[in-house]
Amino acid sequence: MGFFTQLYETFGALEDPGFWQEAYMNFYRAWFEADRWKQYFQGLGTTIQVTVMALLIGVVLGVVVAMIRTAHDQQRPGQHNPLLGITNLICKVYVTIIRGTPMMVQLLIMGLVIFASNRNKTLIGALSLGINSGAYVAEIIRGGLMSLDPGQMEAGRSLGLNYFDTMRFIVIPQAFKAILPSLGNEFITLLKDTSLISVVGGKEIVYFAQAIITRTYETMYPYLITAVMYLILVLIFTWLQGKLERRLRQSDRR
Repeated sequence: MGFFTQLYETFGALEDPGFWQEAYMNFYRAWFEADRWKQYFQGLGTTIQVTVMALLIGVVLGVVVAMIRTAHDQQRPGQHNPLLGITNLICKVYVTIIRGTPMMVQLLIMGLVIFASNRNKTLIGALSLGINSGAYVAEIIRGGLMSLDPGQMEAGRSLGLNYFDTMRFIVIPQAFKAILPSLGNEFITLLKDTSLISVVGGKEIVYFAQAIITRTYETMYPYLITAVMYLILVLIFTWLQGKLERRLRQSDRR
């Protein structure tokens, strides 16, 4: 009964004019006072910058790892390249370690151990997120490549194209349409994970929200504002992803 009593008292407080006045004052201190809204947007700029940098690192790593692992798995029986086997093993270890350990732990190791003397913690955060995302992107791309009919690769080779040209012009464009939803979800996760870089001193939205909390001694509105800003970013990204998917479907019909 205690829970329902507390819930009733909470909703009852909404009818009190003093509640709304206090809520407005807390919001004013968190957003308007001393032009604190500028700090949120400064953090927003860093968040977007880190997301773009990590996205580029993740895509490059993911494509390279996926192509190496796919090339190894698609070798003809009895024809095994030793160099490809070694690089495939390295890629498997990389994917296993990154996917098997928490993102937070990876950030702490990168920021407080490997690059402890580096003061640019935002760059370290972007690098850590990119390396983490690369492992997931690699598995997404590899799954898409392996799901295609092997005849696509054979058709490209029969036309005189080498392995990489066949992947570039024939296989990857077809796989991209199939893996786009999964890639979009991974990129959205990457965008939200930028909030973690504040643990190593990265100056994104959460970093400035925590700084504002130390001045206002009120936690709800700075974190609520942060959540709304991330939600808007995710909605924009989701809209762009949906628009791209619709355009690809239209091109298929033609």
